[in-house]
Amino acid sequence: MTSDSSSGSQDFIRTIIAQDVQEGKHEGHVHTRFPPEPNGHLHIGHAKSICLNFGVAEEQQGLCNLRFDDTNPSKENVDYVTSIQEDVKWLGFDWEDRLYHASDYFERLYQFAMKLIQDGNAYVDSLSADEIRSNRGTLTEPGIDSPHRIRSIKESLDLFARMRAGEFEDGAHVLRAKIDMASPNINLRDPTLYRIRRQPHYRAGGSWSVYPTYDFAHPLSDSLEGITHSLCTLEFQDHRPLYDWVLKSCNVACVSQQIEFARLNLSYTVMSKRKLLQLVDEGHVAGWDDPRLPTIKGLRRRGYTPESIRNFCEHIGVAKRDGTIEMPVLEHAIREDLNQWALRVMAVLRPLKVIIDNFPEGQAEDMSAVNNPEDAAAGSRTVPFSRELYIEQDDFREDPPKKFFRMTPGQEVRLRYAYIVRCEHVVKDDQTGEVLEVHCTYDPETRSGMSQASRKVKGTLHWVSAAHAVPAEVRLYEPLFSKANPADEKHGTDFRTYLNPDSLQILSNCQVEPSLAEARPGAQYQFERQGYFCVDPDTTRDRLVFNRTVALRDSWAKIEKKL
Repeated sequence: MTSDSSSGSQDFIRTIIAQDVQEGKHEGHVHTRFPPEPNGHLHIGHAKSICLNFGVAEEQQGLCNLRFDDTNPSKENVDYVTSIQEDVKWLGFDWEDRLYHASDYFERLYQFAMKLIQDGNAYVDSLSADEIRSNRGTLTEPGIDSPHRIRSIKESLDLFARMRAGEFEDGAHVLRAKIDMASPNINLRDPTLYRIRRQPHYRAGGSWSVYPTYDFAHPLSDSLEGITHSLCTLEFQDHRPLYDWVLKSCNVACVSQQIEFARLNLSYTVMSKRKLLQLVDEGHVAGWDDPRLPTIKGLRRRGYTPESIRNFCEHIGVAKRDGTIEMPVLEHAIREDLNQWALRVMAVLRPLKVIIDNFPEGQAEDMSAVNNPEDAAAGSRTVPFSRELYIEQDDFREDPPKKFFRMTPGQEVRLRYAYIVRCEHVVKDDQTGEVLEVHCTYDPETRSGMSQASRKVKGTLHWVSAAHAVPAEVRLYEPLFSKANPADEKHGTDFRTYLNPDSLQILSNCQVEPSLAEARPGAQYQFERQGYFCVDPDTTRDRLVFNRTVALRDSWAKIEKKL
């Protein structure tokens, strides 16, 4: 992880806000907002902003609004609005009655724009988008004034009113601020404030033919809502002078303060909504809730909890410079959370049958198993033990390497919560040589909890009773990309080039203990010795499906070596 800020109350934003409160700025009030565009689903980067905006407001006994920046009707729809609200609530935050939309202010924004024209601070430009772009200049050369910059106030007012009335086609005119075409900040070179979009709005219907740009609508929406601190990511730092110019030129009552922080970049994934949309639309993933995606819906389906995401965001803190957070940091947060309360169960992902020859046929014993050693209140459960069991294929070697302390001919191991067994012989497929069955004997004096149970063996294996096991499908996830920074386009390589073909492995013949027979979607467990898993929404009465949330310990060194 790379960062230049510590987490929690020590970050620079909280320091600024605390000082503003102490000095009585905005009469000591703190009012923030989370302003998503309803043109996609939220991801882990948005979660950082949500935690920051709602968090600092709560810490200062202030307020936080949820406001949809819905100024581009071509990409927005109500499904995204619903999805975003669900995700914010799932993360544990409540905007109460403060749900707003930029479209709530369309009439007032239009009147602000008319006032800018009347004051000589804006004009209608009839150049094409390409012409405006070519006249904008470069970082070292000033821009060129539009020939329409000297239009009379009367003519611009008339054209702007006719733009609103729908008289012109898209692109025929735009409204531009009149600032300074020679400004060293390109964002101040007469930026566009309104453009024609002859397209219905998902909330406003067909009543508008012009829509404000983000740079115009956002500061004014902040002001109209009484936002004291407008927290946004670093890409808007160069836009801050324009933010301030809009508020000053419109002579608003509440002058909001924009503060920028580093966005969240996470290794082995992409955070761009455009790139995420490509992955979904092109079928590289199963949808917006695919557990391999960094979307809130994907993380939730994979088994991440709201607490783990909030703890992750607190841990990484708020920085002033962009950096990349390593994926193990996020995985550590969910592992720490689940370890405290997730029930322990036994599941065999790649079954190998074990037959205990000296255990009575048709008999079963109930073994007592601890539900969670970290939580004494979690109690215990019974697990059936019988003559025929399943263990993991990897837990047996006929010709073992050195220091292999699991099951091998002539070696004793303990079966978790049960007995010590000794491998006697194996049954193989005559043609392939594959081991089909492992035959063992058990020592009835070594049942867990008995006086002889203290006899030491070096290996302990998990297992399930074959007669009582519940079949299940298990989905194992690896990084979606084989490169830590797939979005790095310095060398002109498309990010999809680095898609990992082995990012999903489906095991369809898993066997789990009978306590999981009634497991319902969303339930989370630790499969002993395997990792943390949750029940997938694809689960039905006849089909039990699990997603692996995270391994029991950090395995990224091994993963990166393989990738």
